[in-house]
Amino acid sequence: MLAIGEFSKICQVSVKTLHHYDRIGLLQPSYTDSFTGYRYYSEEQLSRMLFIQRMKRYGFPLVEIRLLLEEKDGSAFCLKLKKQRLKLTRQLEELSLAVDELSRHLQDFERTGDIMSYQNKYVVTVEEREAVPILSVREKISVADFGGQYEKLFKRVVNEKLEADNRTLAIYHDAEFNHEHSDVEVGLVMKKESQATRLLEGGLCATTVHHGGYSGLSDGYAAIVKWIQEHGYKIVGAPYEFYLKTAFDKLPVEEWETRIYFPVANIEGTKKL
Repeated sequence: MLAIGEFSKICQVSVKTLHHYDRIGLLQPSYTDSFTGYRYYSEEQLSRMLFIQRMKRYGFPLVEIRLLLEEKDGSAFCLKLKKQRLKLTRQLEELSLAVDELSRHLQDFERTGDIMSYQNKYVVTVEEREAVPILSVREKISVADFGGQYEKLFKRVVNEKLEADNRTLAIYHDAEFNHEHSDVEVGLVMKKESQATRLLEGGLCATTVHHGGYSGLSDGYAAIVKWIQEHGYKIVGAPYEFYLKTAFDKLPVEEWETRIYFPVANIEGTKKL
């Protein structure tokens, strides 16, 4: 038997943490002295404790770790690990993009002395857009689900021998944005209207181009909204994005291009350019 201090030292975990694991039923001592209340652990429990530590490093919360310890199906356990690996990979990619974005921000600040100079890079214009035939799917999804939705559409294009022109887009239908659960329509522009699920309506739009990763798109959105308010227009439809240059073009993130559109009309209700 190992006293709680010895067990703590071997596993490199605090006694306070072991007390917490005892309270929540994740790892309870093999024996507790009824007179002193002192806890003792068996050598066999080292394996369980080391497993808990490893799953924590993988990013699993304690509630899920307890379920993993109870999992008897090897294939189900393997699937959970693969999903967590994908989650961590995405987090790593997002962190890498954030580091790149921070570096460019720092360069701008050192050059201009303006901590918010990156917000002044957007040129907003108004254009009359024609209707565009799109093949799309609309669901309540998280941002992380975008790739899977596009994959479904591209598979449909291949399987049904449809003709897409390789332009991708996303339309945001919710009144507010939720990173984990938004009403989003993702789509491909089609060459033939007969192969489309619908027409993306044309009309007057305020538009700008965002350069860089998608985490900074909000800067472009804010620039358009500010311009609309300052120039006597109002928003009359769901905003949408066309992805002009992406990672699929084998370009570094700073060369990605996303064109943002906001359907608008002037406040009096008549169109003007």
